[in-house]
Amino acid sequence: MSADTTAPPPEAAPETEPRTAGEDVLEGLESLAKNANAALNGLSDAAGLTPKVDAHPYGMVAAALGVGYVVGGGLFTPTTLRLVRMGMKLASLPMVRDRLLDVAEAAIDGALASSKVNPDSK
Repeated sequence: MSADTTAPPPEAAPETEPRTAGEDVLEGLESLAKNANAALNGLSDAAGLTPKVDAHPYGMVAAALGVGYVVGGGLFTPTTLRLVRMGMKLASLPMVRDRLLDVAEAAIDGALASSKVNPDSK
């Protein structure tokens, strides 16, 4: 038996241009974005968010903003304190308005009553 020391020539591979590092990074980012999108879609399906967003889009945007504000650390900031103060002032407006209307009504009733008592005071 004779040993053949010559190996068969490798099959010619199709010539392709070498990939650059930028293309590899871009491909990796595309893959990461697709995986993240699939995960978020699965999460929204599991939580039943899609029908809720379709039914109440503005409410869901407001809820997302609120959750993002709290999760982002905005709960204990001066902005939150100002918003709470403003909310308290706005909540007290109906009580103040009703009291002012009662005082104004009493003043008008008193003025009308005094003009009926003394009609010649013109």
